[in-house]
Amino acid sequence: MRATPHKAFAATLGAVAAAPAAAAPARDTTSQTAPAHAGTAPTGTAHRAAACTPAQVVANGGFESGTSPWSQSQTGLITNRTGQSAHSGGWFAWLNGVGTTHTDTLSQSVSVPAGCSTATLSFWLHVDTAERTTSVKYDTLTAKIGSTTLATYSNLDKNTGYVQKSFDVSAFAGQTVTVSFTGSEDSSLQTGFVVDDVALDTSGGTVPPTDSTRTPAAPAYTVNLSSDTNGFVWTGHETASFTNASAAPLSEVYLRLWDNYHGTCQAMPITVGNVTGGTAGALSVACTALKIDLPAPLAQGQSATIGFDLTITVPSGADRFGHDGAFSNIGNALPVLAVRDGAGWHLDPYTNNGESFYSLASDFNVTLDHPSGLLVPATGTSVDTPGTSGRTVTTATASKVRDFAWGSGPFSKISGTSAAGTPINVYSVSLISVSGISASDAQSMLSTAKTAVDAHAARFGAYPYGELDAVIDNNYWFGGMEYPGFVLDLVSTTALTHEIGHQWFYGIVGDDEYASPWLDEAFTDYATDLALGKTGTNCWNSVSWASSAEKITNSMAYWDAHSSRYSTVVYGYGKCALHDLRRQLGDGVMAKLLKDYATSHWYGVSTTAEFKAAAQAVSPTDLTSFWTGHRIEG
Repeated sequence: MRATPHKAFAATLGAVAAAPAAAAPARDTTSQTAPAHAGTAPTGTAHRAAACTPAQVVANGGFESGTSPWSQSQTGLITNRTGQSAHSGGWFAWLNGVGTTHTDTLSQSVSVPAGCSTATLSFWLHVDTAERTTSVKYDTLTAKIGSTTLATYSNLDKNTGYVQKSFDVSAFAGQTVTVSFTGSEDSSLQTGFVVDDVALDTSGGTVPPTDSTRTPAAPAYTVNLSSDTNGFVWTGHETASFTNASAAPLSEVYLRLWDNYHGTCQAMPITVGNVTGGTAGALSVACTALKIDLPAPLAQGQSATIGFDLTITVPSGADRFGHDGAFSNIGNALPVLAVRDGAGWHLDPYTNNGESFYSLASDFNVTLDHPSGLLVPATGTSVDTPGTSGRTVTTATASKVRDFAWGSGPFSKISGTSAAGTPINVYSVSLISVSGISASDAQSMLSTAKTAVDAHAARFGAYPYGELDAVIDNNYWFGGMEYPGFVLDLVSTTALTHEIGHQWFYGIVGDDEYASPWLDEAFTDYATDLALGKTGTNCWNSVSWASSAEKITNSMAYWDAHSSRYSTVVYGYGKCALHDLRRQLGDGVMAKLLKDYATSHWYGVSTTAEFKAAAQAVSPTDLTSFWTGHRIEG
């Protein structure tokens, strides 16, 4: 889950009881704009049969290599002059900012490879204006690909720094099109539009295997990292072993370097080097995917191991990857293997609105060497041993988990055990400078965690991950975030119950979080309601669709373009649909359905089609009209 900004969180939770919104609604960020759809491609343009070679196809997108191949309506748009600054490097494109009637245009022709299922155009934008209005768009910047307008910005979008803009332009695969920016000013009061780090990343759609088996299977990761004195920089080595489960040969693998989203390709928080067991190729998908060609194709049942040096630099910020003062959260930082199935490689872009993460159940053995003054909660079961010169070595082992996350800092820690026997550790920030958590709030969260883990286990199956760690920080701008055996949360009973529910829906019962976010968020919010004694009575009565295209089962590509509706529909309408299904099937039948479904997908991957088939199998009536009426497709 990625939740609303902290300042809106209390109000949002209050609205949950009155309307079908999420228990901890999805994040609608203002610091980094979510991707948007580019619209429909011109007629006769899509050629998707060819293989896709992941690539970044904008040349000189950071403007550091002169002006070529950009076309400028006048010289000097690409500049390093004073008055504005670059997002990275020293050069940028500065359109307008004149204060008289004026138009500037910057463009480049790009070829989007055929066969690519994912193509994302992104750029960083800073808007500086002397306009004083808060309602009238006097000056505008229009971003286009081909003849399709992606977005129009104006003096109303002024900001103090850069904001990243991202758009799904996969409809243009196989075409050569022009990416353009056109800025227009009226007769007075300047507005400058500053653009930097333009990229168009393509991926996915590589030659599909001959079967739909998910591979590489049975990943096993061994990681040895050592931190600096603050726990902000971690360096060491990682290996990944895997088996080709598919009948189709496996010639390459992809590592997902998810947290490079939080930097730039020029300054990556996650760096990989000295690769062994394969040959590293080019980074793609905004430097969040690294192709590694294997020495020889793996036949079905054959295994291989790759290794690499790894450096993780934690940025400042109370985020799922970031440090809040002395307290670090290190989620999605370890490179993990992408999944290939019947659709090819899944190389979706990072979303800051929710999650893009799709991985198979894996084993992790992680050794973290750190200063003894730092506590290190982590996925799995941890054992601390003395290190050298005031350092401690934390060894964490985890089996059948989809990811590994940890934290570090001078936390306050309290522990307990749930009635069913699950060890719980609550780590809370303890310094006034980062809004320290009170002892009573920490105890309250420990009590909530004990109750929640047992309630979910009773409904869906025993909690399998040994201990459960919860890091509590009221400076998070989101409501909470889930990792196997490790959650981040505000002080909130509802949000913590939700994040612990994700241990079953996303953790144990996996899904493609980019393609089908409802399969973990709606199911977890439904489980949260049940754990808190809520029945969802009449919640479907408040449903109001924004358009005919809006569906509970839409992917993150859609929700990143309609981010203000993500929480309402996926969390709120999604859980209400499950409450309606329970009322149609009956409480007992629904309870058995979900427990049996969890059992049959234990450590596996759920799909919408499989859940619909399981529900139909226990229903005495045809559910077709139910799925249609609740906009559940797939």
